[in-house]
Amino acid sequence: MKQFSLLLGKEWREQARSFKLLWVPLVFIFFGALEPLTYHFLPQILESVGNLPEGAEFMLPEMTGADVYASLTGQYQTIGLLVLVLAFMGSLSGERKSGTGTLLYVRPISYAAYYLSKWTAAVLLAAASLWLGYGMAATYIVQLYEAVPGFRDVALFLLVMAAWLIFVVTLTLTASAALPTGGAAGASLGILFIGMMIDGLVGTYWTWSPWKLQGYGLMYLTGSPDSGDLAGALGVTALITFILILLGIRQARKNAAKAKV
Repeated sequence: MKQFSLLLGKEWREQARSFKLLWVPLVFIFFGALEPLTYHFLPQILESVGNLPEGAEFMLPEMTGADVYASLTGQYQTIGLLVLVLAFMGSLSGERKSGTGTLLYVRPISYAAYYLSKWTAAVLLAAASLWLGYGMAATYIVQLYEAVPGFRDVALFLLVMAAWLIFVVTLTLTASAALPTGGAAGASLGILFIGMMIDGLVGTYWTWSPWKLQGYGLMYLTGSPDSGDLAGALGVTALITFILILLGIRQARKNAAKAKV
């Protein structure tokens, strides 16, 4: 436990030195503010830059708070995932390349504590950034939109989204443990986006998967998800995440053995 605490402190200092504690949350906060404002002022924006004939009017559907959350979730599903992968793709591979990992490997450290310290710091930063982004969106949604989801529904939605982010971060860190930095980014993004494509094609028959969590979470804002499907998706996600953690620890131990040769 002492090793874990020391290594976790090292991770927080590293995140502060690389400004991840600043720029990762700021990206999520920026899009959290941009999405509700864009939809609210979209007619005025189009009128000012659209060069339309005089008298032309825009008939846009009325947006609700749930619609804005759904649109923002789509942004986080692309730009947000890219940000997280870029932020953590070098967590282990970067240390191997710089030699920091080798200095650690020759010491009698717990490889579980080494991997889990990185995992804990990354998960906390990712979850905090996500919640700050949705929190920023909420401040505009309650002022600009009439139909606003309740606090309980939003809280359950955020918890489900956090489970999805934990899966994404774990996949990225395990790829970083096994591959060079560029390969880790490519493998992580490839798996995530291929999974989304498969879900789009056969999602009706593939109800228990990590890629279903965003959709189930959004159902809390418009009604309620099927409890069986949500529980199954959470269970499968937890199992895959646990296996990825074990693989990451195993790969850290394997890298240490190579460094000692």
